[in-house]
Amino acid sequence: MDGPKDDLKWFGEGFDGFPKRLPEDCVEYILHIIDSKLQDAEVRARLRDVQTAATNLTKKLLKNHIWQRGGFGLELVREDGLSLLRGRTNYGDSVEDEWLIVYLLRELSREFADLWIKLVDTDGEFLLIEAANALPRWLNPEIANNRIWLHDGKLLLIPLQQPTTTAEKTVPISRPLNAKEAHHFINDNATKLIHSPMVESEAFYRLRNYPKQIDDNMHHAIITIPRKVAYILHEDAAYISPAVEAFYLRDPIALKPLQAKDVGGLIFPPEDLVTVSVKFTKVGYAQLKSQQFSAPPLWNDKLPMDQGSKDYVGAEMGMKATCGFEMLVSDPQNKDKRSVRELKLLLDDVRSGEEQLPSDAEVAKWETREDDDKWLDINFEDFERELAGKAAKAPGTSNGKFGEKSTQENLRKMVERFEDFLNDDAAGAEGAEMMDAMDFDDDDDDESDVSSEGEDKAVSFDEKEFARMMREMMGMPADEEEDSPPEPQGVARIEHVDSDSEQANEGKEIRKVMQRMETELNEAGALNLDPTPQEIAATQTAIKGKKKKGSVASPVGEDEGKDSSDEEEVHIDFNLAKNLLESFKSQGGMAGPGGNLMGVMGMQLPRDADDTLP
Repeated sequence: MDGPKDDLKWFGEGFDGFPKRLPEDCVEYILHIIDSKLQDAEVRARLRDVQTAATNLTKKLLKNHIWQRGGFGLELVREDGLSLLRGRTNYGDSVEDEWLIVYLLRELSREFADLWIKLVDTDGEFLLIEAANALPRWLNPEIANNRIWLHDGKLLLIPLQQPTTTAEKTVPISRPLNAKEAHHFINDNATKLIHSPMVESEAFYRLRNYPKQIDDNMHHAIITIPRKVAYILHEDAAYISPAVEAFYLRDPIALKPLQAKDVGGLIFPPEDLVTVSVKFTKVGYAQLKSQQFSAPPLWNDKLPMDQGSKDYVGAEMGMKATCGFEMLVSDPQNKDKRSVRELKLLLDDVRSGEEQLPSDAEVAKWETREDDDKWLDINFEDFERELAGKAAKAPGTSNGKFGEKSTQENLRKMVERFEDFLNDDAAGAEGAEMMDAMDFDDDDDDESDVSSEGEDKAVSFDEKEFARMMREMMGMPADEEEDSPPEPQGVARIEHVDSDSEQANEGKEIRKVMQRMETELNEAGALNLDPTPQEIAATQTAIKGKKKKGSVASPVGEDEGKDSSDEEEVHIDFNLAKNLLESFKSQGGMAGPGGNLMGVMGMQLPRDADDTLP
């Protein structure tokens, strides 16, 4: 799919800026209160109630949650004369954060009967992408904008609407809607909205394990870090995410502070180390552990010698996390980030003595939790077996599974969808036929041309046949590859692929059409079959066609050969030949219609010599 049309107006057409597009890895959500009985002030008050409910819901469900990058939030705004709540979250590499937001909004929609929610991400209507196999044929990405709404915990679709007024009849039925049109439709025709349990089930498939999935997205590990870092993470565990990201996306400039030769050059020096339990997002933990990273000089003697020991793993993870904090706070490009400003305030409080670092006794009282990280391990034999649909335990394997349960379920679902696609008889070489009737690439042609399968079969274009008929109309010799004798003058010859009576009738019809065309051209003087000797001589010097061996006229000296050759030459229309040659010459050696037409007919004309030469 080339993406949906953006209705971009160029200069002179009311240019109002380039179409807006969400940044990568972002999800945007827009909340409307739709009730025709409410005034704008009442709508805004209602939206504030939704804001409060959203805050309470996040406190209830996300008490121990850590966002990978951005969090969930709603802002009251006014756009196009409508008051609404808008929010945008950058979820980074954690797609689970995006689906957590979908779950929160679905739960929120159940609390307000007049709340309607629209969600999009960088890919557009991502809920429809999830439900692609269950969508009705009329609903494709090019017309889906503002047609998918979340209401009362359900996924509802705005159908195509037949025009009711004369003005509406000029507007295509299959088109995307703008926000106001969708708002008016919901307000006036809420009962006409489509609720498909199958589409909803597919779209919300990833929400099947929520709210339990919220805690499952976290991972606890025991690591060794400086006491200063332990204090910061104890104040707010969410600070680990920007630190991990700074480590994961590091560049040579960010690494410079880690090359310090003495502890005085570091904000988080490798001293006064403590072993504590730290909470990560699963994505963050995987990013930290999977990175190959050589310890900075000051950390070399802080890591245990036995690299296979559990203490070494904890110390190495702590070293990476501490380096992430160092790069996060030291890099000037991060100075405007909210997390960095808050970290600097905490460090200033410790430096000034307003806050004290925790003692060993206090650290010992902190909760200690360590989760198994076997979900990182993938047995590729099990993986291949899952892809083949053989989930049963195979002899000689440990458990016949790989990764965590949700990963296995997602993989099975992906394989099922792929198999459904392969087994879909309606799918062709260009993919499943889900958007053919509404494809905007053909809209301009569809408005004026009506095609059908029968017409496509009845009308076809044969390049060789066209070239041969053009040669006959111009009186030129047959192509070298043609072995059959020529037909009478003015009759277009059709080569039949089979002997079916229907095709024979079609051939007769084409001959009649060609005869009528030739008659009209003769009457108009466009097809001159009786050129003067001077025109014939000029044409002979201009056209250098290839002639078939054995099919040329008899040697000079035989009267019959001369007569036959002369008869063949008079078929050439001097004006047509002259126009073709002039068209070819005007191309100046570049591609053009004249050269393309003669190329189709198998003619390769030489480059024109200088006109001034004798």
